[in-house]
Amino acid sequence: MSVEETHASPVPRASRWTQLGLGLIAMMAISSPQYVWTLFVKPFQATTGAALPAIQITFSLLIVLQTWLSPLQGFLVERFGARFLITLGCLLSGVGWISSSQITSLTGLYLTYGLFCGIGTGIVYIGIVGLMLKWFPDRRGFATGVVAAGYGFGAILTTFPIDAMIKSSGYQSTLLTYGIILGGIGALAGLFMHAPPADHHEVLNMESVPQVADVGPKVMLKTPLFWLLFVMMTMMSTGGLMVISQFAPFMRDFGVADVIIFGMAALPFALTFDRITNGLTRPFFGWVSDKIGRENTMLIAFSLEAVAVFLMLSVRDNALLFALMSGVVFFGWGEIFSLFPSTLTDTFGSKNATTNYGFLYMAQGIGSVLGGPIAAAMHDATGSWQPVFFTIIAMDALTALLAFFVLKPMRKNYLSQSHTQV
Repeated sequence: MSVEETHASPVPRASRWTQLGLGLIAMMAISSPQYVWTLFVKPFQATTGAALPAIQITFSLLIVLQTWLSPLQGFLVERFGARFLITLGCLLSGVGWISSSQITSLTGLYLTYGLFCGIGTGIVYIGIVGLMLKWFPDRRGFATGVVAAGYGFGAILTTFPIDAMIKSSGYQSTLLTYGIILGGIGALAGLFMHAPPADHHEVLNMESVPQVADVGPKVMLKTPLFWLLFVMMTMMSTGGLMVISQFAPFMRDFGVADVIIFGMAALPFALTFDRITNGLTRPFFGWVSDKIGRENTMLIAFSLEAVAVFLMLSVRDNALLFALMSGVVFFGWGEIFSLFPSTLTDTFGSKNATTNYGFLYMAQGIGSVLGGPIAAAMHDATGSWQPVFFTIIAMDALTALLAFFVLKPMRKNYLSQSHTQV
């Protein structure tokens, strides 16, 4: 039985927007361990004396713990409450930085930065997305898109200050200081987060919105519908991470990485632009899906990415056009973090939304493991990046078609058979 916080009296409608704001703050607070990791690689190498591949295992450990433990993390959030788990997760993320500032060995790095940050950020991410799915049954796409965007945007605010402090005060002082600041901010936001009251649906006057039966993971995992969603998210995740992991090699091999665009080199310009579009797409397409339907939006967004990848390959000799098209690519990719959790909860109900999405979010973990190595292996085998681009295009196009021609009728059939609409 869950000990999640509930309230006997109706919660004012505005309070869910407060919860959304708190979720955004907490997400921004726990984004830096992943997105600014690259700034600490050389200092950690110097301290531990380890080779680069061994140091990078820390990052892989963080991603694996963040994604592959998500079903367990989701269960714990629903069992012990969002307030406690989200606060704990933010503190663990901060402790990961604080403790890693004192390590002198590779094992110590794995057990601090990798372990604490991986578990902490995973709890917070899955917990906050699950909460938004429950607080915003009428705007799930938009709400989950906002908090998912916060996870990417948070690092934009910290990257330059952290880089400057490393240069001026050293990496150990930087980790200690920002571990305290970010962990504290996230934990403070978490202390005020809670699940909606039992009568939240009625308070929102949503009687006209179709209701679905609440299905737990044991039942959900037996449905072909879940596994279709899992395969689709895996393909989209893998394709996107093929681009993310190899983006710098793409531009260097095409000879456009150092071309000056608007006063800066094309590579950092493109990476900054991509991060912005990758964040903006999450609430945007989430909002669109609330209006025109999840599968219709998937068809548009995934097709947009397929076309953009093709155009990016076509203009690879032009630094400006390549950089701009890469932004469109990420605008067609990042929305998977709002569309898939929303679709899942629309189908299997909100009661177990956090745990259920934990199982689906494992697809991101698979993409994280497969994307980079597969892209690199294809390039090494053929001596060209073109097979990588065409593989991404094929997966994007296939997923777009599956969304409209397979997922849409399958979901409609599932919901009609379950006799859950009122």
